[in-house]
Amino acid sequence: MVAAAGDALIAALRDDVDRLLAAEPDVRADAPDSVHQMRVATRRLRSVLRSYRSLFRKEPAAEIGAELRWLAALLGVARDAEVRADRFADLLSEHGDEVPDADVVTDRLVAAERARYDAAHAEVLAALDTDRYRALRKRLTHWRTEPPLRPTRAAVPATDFFGVVLLRDHERLDALIRHEPSVPGAERIETLHDIRKSAKRLRYSSEAAEKIIGDSAADLGHRAKRLQTVLGDHRDAIESGEAIIERAAQAEAAGEDTTTYRRLTAAEHTAADRALARYPEAAEALSTSLW
Repeated sequence: MVAAAGDALIAALRDDVDRLLAAEPDVRADAPDSVHQMRVATRRLRSVLRSYRSLFRKEPAAEIGAELRWLAALLGVARDAEVRADRFADLLSEHGDEVPDADVVTDRLVAAERARYDAAHAEVLAALDTDRYRALRKRLTHWRTEPPLRPTRAAVPATDFFGVVLLRDHERLDALIRHEPSVPGAERIETLHDIRKSAKRLRYSSEAAEKIIGDSAADLGHRAKRLQTVLGDHRDAIESGEAIIERAAQAEAAGEDTTTYRRLTAAEHTAADRALARYPEAAEALSTSLW
């Protein structure tokens, strides 16, 4: 018997909802990597809702999408601070023998980000205790088995529907990849960020389709994940370098030595270039064909 698109999508949604809800106790306990896991689950759900949007009734899908965006934004502030704190700590460890006034630099970089994480995590905990989040959790629990699908479209064979979705997501990414070489230098970083987001969307839509389409969807998802990772490494290095420059300006205003900040900024520029060198091959693996 051919699986219907609606049934197949419910199975994919259930997995993502379960990931999100399972992460909540760990986030409350501030377990390692818990904010990241909950954020990823939230992003996966939002991405699947966008890619497979024509299966859903428009209004309820828009409503839950907005609530997931709210939750993702809260988690994102905490996660970004967590990532920067760890990245700055690693950079300082690598250059530890060369750092003058190490304690002052560590305070400005690592301790400041950890303080931001603590404040942001407290905001997340407060949000998890609101009626708004409880309503979202209740709605997600309902969506595990009975999302608001459009009956006619939900009855379409899953292989046909999922294949069309992957084709559309791939075409969107391919168009961005092909356009990127013509983008002016000043705009390239944001274009690469758009490519990364599009690759992530293709990855998640492919993973949702794996049980229906099989190995070809899995392979497509792996290629999309590789491109997402390469450009994620690039973006992380760029944003870290910008944050270090900002802290350097604060240090200079306070009369502190900025040699270390300049050295760390140079290290991040090198890391960004190293990641970008892997981009052409990762992009080519996705621009040549869908499957």
